[in-house]
Amino acid sequence: MTTTAPTAPASRPNTARTLLWHAVCVAIGLVLLYPVLWLLTASVKSGTEILSNLSPVPKVFTPDNYASSVDGVSGISLWRLFGNSLFISLATVVGNVMACAVTAYAFARLRFRGRGVYFGLMIGTLMLPAHVVLIPQYIIFQKLDMVGTFLPLILPKFLATEAFFVFLIVQFIRSLPRELDEAALIDGCGPFRTFWHVIMPLLKPALVTTTIFSFIWSWNDFLPQLMYLADPDTYTLQLGLRTFVDQSGDAAFGPMFAMSVLALVPVLLFFLAFQRLLVEGVQTSGLKG
Repeated sequence: MTTTAPTAPASRPNTARTLLWHAVCVAIGLVLLYPVLWLLTASVKSGTEILSNLSPVPKVFTPDNYASSVDGVSGISLWRLFGNSLFISLATVVGNVMACAVTAYAFARLRFRGRGVYFGLMIGTLMLPAHVVLIPQYIIFQKLDMVGTFLPLILPKFLATEAFFVFLIVQFIRSLPRELDEAALIDGCGPFRTFWHVIMPLLKPALVTTTIFSFIWSWNDFLPQLMYLADPDTYTLQLGLRTFVDQSGDAAFGPMFAMSVLALVPVLLFFLAFQRLLVEGVQTSGLKG
């Protein structure tokens, strides 16, 4: 006659440890989200209460801040600011995707003299602080009579100046099998047709990543726009936020925070629109062969 050993009860310490871990994660998440919560509540506070009341709960609900922000600042409408920021950001996305993809294909697949040296110099620019080249770039664009226009903010993107995205796409192309290029060559495709019809469709994960980060970085950019844009009609949303603090020597914090909340909406919508493609890119970027 055989006997079976009784089943051991579930371990309670493991359950307690799991609950404790989840509680810690929730607490960390609340700490990280507190600045966003404070921004949302500050957008419906008066300027005086923002400075005196550190609590996220407003004592006096002031929704007029959003109406003031929509009216614009210093005679510039909110829609003009949004339009300028959107134009620069979308042009930056197009420039980075096109120029960086072509440049990365040349470094990853084509053989030409000095390829290693050029690639090393390009990677070296990642370690170069951006502030070092601000004055030389400004002098160049001033000589070209481009200061005061959108060109200094857009034109460099079409010249593959973003070494990070070039490096990202180069590494992705190198993970693709070279047999694809050889098959295209047998079919009579040259380098351009091979890139456009064979490599480009496979670059979707890398291009989506480039698109998302290019848009977000350009939308949130401030210093280059402050340097090159002098006409209020060309101001972006970020420069408009600064104007709220400077106008008439008074700080209109309420409308400024309200406009800050509105400025987050396009970035959030852009990320949500491309989130599925970004997740798919992360899942498929490790597949080879």
